[in-house]
This record gives sequence, structure tokens and C-alpha cells, in this order.
Amino acid sequence: MVKKAQAKRRPWVKNLYSNREYPDNYTDASFLKDLRTNLHVRIYTFGQAIAGITVLNNQISCITGFLILYQLMLSASVSPTTILLPSCGVTGIGYLWYRGRSLSWALLGEDSKTLVTVVLFGYLFSPMLHTLTQAISTDTIYTMTFFVLLGNLIFGHYGLDVAMAISLNAAIFGAICLASRLPTSYHAFVLLVEAAVFFVLYPIMTEANWHAGFMVPIFAVCCLALYWISRPVLYLYASTTVFINFVCPFIFVWQQQFKFNIHGPWDEAIVEENTDENLDENL
Repeated sequence: MVKKAQAKRRPWVKNLYSNREYPDNYTDASFLKDLRTNLHVRIYTFGQAIAGITVLNNQISCITGFLILYQLMLSASVSPTTILLPSCGVTGIGYLWYRGRSLSWALLGEDSKTLVTVVLFGYLFSPMLHTLTQAISTDTIYTMTFFVLLGNLIFGHYGLDVAMAISLNAAIFGAICLASRLPTSYHAFVLLVEAAVFFVLYPIMTEANWHAGFMVPIFAVCCLALYWISRPVLYLYASTTVFINFVCPFIFVWQQQFKFNIHGPWDEAIVEENTDENLDENL
């Protein structure tokens, strides 16, 4: 009789109210027939992982180069003009490369007016910015600078517009904090100019046509400067760069074999916005 009653049971379906003959925790063999694993998973190669992580290393090198220039001016090893003139020359070459064939006299005039305005106001306000945080102790200044530059690294130019604004504000605030430790307002002005070059102009010029090789020159210059400033800092900087640029991508690529994402009819529906690219496919 029991076998006969079981034979008369209706087939199990994916509907809770239609399965009264079955226990609540019962699952039929057909429940997982639509199970799919690792759909739309992109597997990265070791070279692609290295090329992608160079963006983070480039941001670290920018912060390192900025702090190197600050240390050179603070210790009076190099005059501000010696730093400013080569920086302006390199920035000019980078601007010509960035504009390329789109450069015209009208565009050059607009960019020149913007440059003159920013530089003029920066030079006029540099005495005030030089004394803005002078009353704060040096330990506090360095602590705040560490955290704001760490914020600049976290919210760097990685594709999010909101994060980019936070990163820029953090870098400028760090430059203002450090400017108060320099001897003159002219030193402070040059430091603010270098902050604009490292954290504003350089990311804009390289973001559109980024290549992994862009980080090699700035990395080499930082290593050369740190060789004369501090050997322990050089070893720390070089080892951190090597670890991030080679060890971390290796771990990432190795861990990809353990990816296991399941997809099925139980997934939440995703509403896609119609655009010009997918409008024909959704119709």
C-alpha cells in the first residue's frame, strides 16, 4: 500500500504549494539541472595581472617622488629653482604628447590662461599657505601627512570619479601641511607646484593612454634619489614595489583556479538598462 501511494504522488515541481505530498526539505534530482558554474568568469594571465597592478605601483612612485623633493628642499640639498625648472620642462613635453594632433592655437591659449591663473594665485597665496599650519607641531604634521597620503593611495586614479576627487584633495592637503615645514614661502610655492604636477597633471596625461612601461622612469628616478638620501628607505621602497608588482599578481593568478561561482534560477533578476549597444538584443 505504501508503494502504491508513493506511485500515485504527483511529480515534484519547483513550487512549494504544489508539493504537499513531499517533505519540506525534499529536493528532486531535477532541482539542479539548471545549475551553471563560473559563468562569465574572466581568467587573467600573469602578464595581464602585472600590467594591471602597475597602476598602483605608479601611484606609490608618485607619492615617493613628491616626498623625495620635499626632503631635498627641507635639507637644502637642492634649491627650489633647480627642482622647478626641470619639472616645468618635463611637464611641457608631457603636455605636447598628451594633446598630440588635437593641439591648436586656440586650445593652447585656453590652457595657457588656466596655467597662468593657477600659478599666479598659487604664488600670491603661498605666504599664507606657508604659515597656515606653522603653529602645529611637526610630529602632528607628519602624522596627518601620512594618513592623507595613504588616503591618496587608496582613492587613487583607478577609474572612479568620486575616488579621484578624494585622492586629489588628500594630496593637496598633505602638500599644504608639509609646506609649513619649509624655510620660505618660495619653497612652499614650489612644493605646491610639484604636488599639482604629481597628483593632477601626471595622472591626467597618463590615464588616457596608460602603459605599464610608464612606471619604469619614475621608479628608476626614485631609486636613484633614495640611493643618496637613505639606503634603508631605498630597500623598503624597492622590495615593496617588487612584492606588489610580481608576488601579488602571482598569488592572484594562482588563486583563480579556486573560483567557484554557481548560477541558477534562484538568482535574483538583474534589470539591465537599455542602451544603444544592447537595445537590439533586448528587443
